[in-house]
Parts: sequence; C-alpha cells; structure tokens
Amino acid sequence: MQNTDNRLNTTWWALRVLFGFVPIAAGLDKFFNLLTNWEAYLNPVATRIVPVSPVTFMHIVGVIEIIAGIVVLSHFTKVGAYVVTAWLVAIALNLLIMGKFLDVAVRDLGLAVAAFSLAQLTAVREESTSTVRMRTTQPLPARS
Repeated sequence: MQNTDNRLNTTWWALRVLFGFVPIAAGLDKFFNLLTNWEAYLNPVATRIVPVSPVTFMHIVGVIEIIAGIVVLSHFTKVGAYVVTAWLVAIALNLLIMGKFLDVAVRDLGLAVAAFSLAQLTAVREESTSTVRMRTTQPLPARS
C-alpha cells in the first residue's frame, strides 16, 4: 500500500485485528460461556422459530462468528468485514426487537459502522495496490 497514508494503513490493521479476533473469541465463548451467558441475549421469538435448543442455536452462532473472524483475517478481508457488519446489525436488531440490552444494541451498531469502515478501507487498499501494480507492469512506450 505504497500510495496510501501510513495512518490509514495503521487504522486498517487495527480494525482488521479487532474484527478478526473478537468474533473468533466471542464465537469460541459461545461454547464455554466464560464472558457471559450468551443465551440471555437470544430473543425468545428466535427459539420458537428455529427448531433447535437455545444452546445449539448459540453453538451455531459461535461457529458463524469464528468463520467470519477467520475470513476477516484472510485474503478476503473486505468480504469478511461486510459479513461482520451485517452480523452486528442483525444482533442489534434482535436486541432492539427483544427490548432488552439496548446498551449492547447501540454498541453493536457502532461496531457495525467500524466493520463497514474496515470494508471500505480494504477496498481503497485493493484499488491502491492494483493501481501500483498496473503502473509497474505496463510496458514502457517505444522510443522513436
């Protein structure tokens, strides 16, 4: 990322690490409940619609979060960041509809904006990198 300000590069790395490792940690904790009792955040409507127990549902959620974090840390950061954005908005909507944990809903919406920002920064990095590659790989004009 040669043409992009180093501050943007530092910001990109900070967001990438955040949205890579936090979903992995939260996903793993869905199996251990060390951070919190995750089932408390599950809307009772979801447990009536989805034909699995709340524990199984949260395990599925955990697997999805782990995969999203891995994708953010992979070569597909932009896609992973958009997935994390959508995931955080869905969590916030779940909490808003439930009418509980509104502070967590607001926090997750803020995190969703940050994940969206990571996706946008990744797009800029990709464009910058491809522009640099195009300049260095194009043949020099013939001299007359």
